[in-house]
Amino acid sequence: MNAKERLIVALDVDTIEEVEYLVNELKDEIGMFKVGLQLYTSMGNDIIAYIKQRGGKVFLDLKLHDIPNTVSETVRVLTKSGVDMMNVHSQGGYEMMKLAKETSVKTANEFGIKAPMLIAVTILTSLGDNEVEEIGYTKSPKEMVEHLGLLTDKAGLDGVVCSPLEAGIIKKACHDGFITVTPGVRLAGGDVGDQKRITTPGQAIKGGSTYIVVGRPITKAENIKEAAKKIVAEMEGI
Repeated sequence: MNAKERLIVALDVDTIEEVEYLVNELKDEIGMFKVGLQLYTSMGNDIIAYIKQRGGKVFLDLKLHDIPNTVSETVRVLTKSGVDMMNVHSQGGYEMMKLAKETSVKTANEFGIKAPMLIAVTILTSLGDNEVEEIGYTKSPKEMVEHLGLLTDKAGLDGVVCSPLEAGIIKKACHDGFITVTPGVRLAGGDVGDQKRITTPGQAIKGGSTYIVVGRPITKAENIKEAAKKIVAEMEGI
């Protein structure tokens, strides 16, 4: 993949007007659009169809976390929608993840479509050492990410969502080709918002990230095309 294909932009909006603007401006500058809970709750599968019709790729970021059968049936429906990537939560456990992957592949085969990449969330990038301890984990964020990454790999998924600080750990621990999708990426000196475990785009790629997810530094920029190009250039210049 080239650098542009590795850049995912988060569509953290909830109106079609905002989506139209962002998709039309950015579809030729980036690799994929991330549709999260906010936008999916607002528009459902219509937003997936809209982006796909305009030549964009979709990472559906719903972090599915429920009993195995419920997640499996949800994955079956979402696979039919034609998303290119989607995620579950690794803390749903091995059986949930394994069944989700099997269901996705089976559904794609039934409909003659390409199965989406299925990845699992490890530890949210908004959580630091204090928050992880507060939840009750006895391991550090890095230790938890490695543990959950190995469990995800064992379940047969394609990769994980982790912070760019842990991408290298996952790369060493898991099989070749196991991907890392890393939010928590900000330009040097930029507003970190609610993120705790962050790096710059160049540092993320150098550290082992397969894909980076960027939201507000692009979507809230004065010139969103130039902001995207600036991030791609930094990724290329590592």
